[in-house]
Amino acid sequence: MKFTHDAIVIGGGAAGLTAAGGCALFGLKVALIEAHKMGGECLNNGCVPSKALITAAKRAQEARRGEWMGVTLAPPQVAWAGVHKHIHDAIAHIEPHDSQERFEEMGCEVIRERARITGRHSVAVGGRTLTAPRIVIATGSRPTIPPISGLDNVPYLTNENLFELRELPGHLVIVGGGVIGMEMAQSFRRLGSQVTVINPGRLMGRDDPEAVAVVQARLEAESTAFVFGKAQSVSGSFGAITLQVSDGPAISGTHLLIAAGRTANISGLGLEDVGIETGDNGIIVDARRRTSVKSIYAIGDCRDGPRLTHLSGHEGSNVALEITTGLPTKVNWKALPWCTYTDPEVAQVGMTEADARKEFGDKVTVVKEGFDHNERAIAEDATDGFLKLVLKGKKVLGVTIVGKNAGELLLPWSQSITGKSGTFDMGSAIISYPTRSEIAKAAAFAAWEPTVFGSLPKKYVAVVAKLRRAMN
Repeated sequence: MKFTHDAIVIGGGAAGLTAAGGCALFGLKVALIEAHKMGGECLNNGCVPSKALITAAKRAQEARRGEWMGVTLAPPQVAWAGVHKHIHDAIAHIEPHDSQERFEEMGCEVIRERARITGRHSVAVGGRTLTAPRIVIATGSRPTIPPISGLDNVPYLTNENLFELRELPGHLVIVGGGVIGMEMAQSFRRLGSQVTVINPGRLMGRDDPEAVAVVQARLEAESTAFVFGKAQSVSGSFGAITLQVSDGPAISGTHLLIAAGRTANISGLGLEDVGIETGDNGIIVDARRRTSVKSIYAIGDCRDGPRLTHLSGHEGSNVALEITTGLPTKVNWKALPWCTYTDPEVAQVGMTEADARKEFGDKVTVVKEGFDHNERAIAEDATDGFLKLVLKGKKVLGVTIVGKNAGELLLPWSQSITGKSGTFDMGSAIISYPTRSEIAKAAAFAAWEPTVFGSLPKKYVAVVAKLRRAMN
């Protein structure tokens, strides 16, 4: 087969951009296909806008405390138009980093159309058929819409349209007590909305229950209401929505936010036609992120597994390395970090205590240090929370941190779990996104970039690409 490209990447979010950019920087001919906005969910309606909103909400909360540490602030006056502008200014500032122009400058052919996989090495897009030895699916995910009676007839919000609101909700009813639900609940409450969170079980279910309890207590102290039960039915319109909870009360509010998890974006790609195996949680992949059709990879939110921006980027880097060098790469989750950006934050790397005890039983020991004994925390009057160290012998299995800026404290523990601490290792580490700690990774990567993308590696990659074209 005569190929049009060395690699075809479908999806212009965190995973796809990293994979396409990495291949292009090594000199490969890459087609990058994105039917919607460049930057994907994270830039346009995920991490970036949500963290901008969270920051505005923190500013309002600090002012609301009035006299604190001998300094008196006036009560906050929240202008939603200004908050909305701040959110979209943040998106606009980061947008060029993910833009079509930037990736074209790297050498990618960027195609803004819907794609369909038509064979092991072929993709139909925009009336053309593209071919390559390797195809990468990085189509991301979308909000999961639960089966609530009447929901089809009621206007509701998800993270895809939440940040387009032109008014501050009077009473925001949130279905879902996971990461998005909890972050948005605290933020809108701090900005002045009444907020009720409805969740069928434990809040933030993947996190350490002791850490979640600290966050729940803070949100309750700030007058966020929690109702534990299943959202059964809903009726009304914007400004007057009523949601009935099974075996519970009817909750009335002005706006409804659905934050019940994520679903892989894989429909319409033609996966079934080429024999790519899928499951309830997305495309099934092996440790190298290869699908059941080994010439096709699936990375990021579209594949079965954890859905985190920094993991998507890491998988994109790994797949780019495998495509360019021909050497197999595997994703290792033992030092996988994540963070929920409530105040206080809940940050995790590696195993939680519950996960560790399930696997290792009585061999697990736990060391716990409270921020109420940390002198910097005392000086800042930010003593809520703790650090929990989960050990097997002296080996670190995982770390849970709940407290101010907890996500920034994960990096050394990530390196402790992996046992790798050099600059090259730091440059390739998985660091929770978005945190200021990423600047350490950026500096470490920059130190190695001239070596990694130098003339000798590019010559080697060119030879591998030539051999791959001949073999497929």
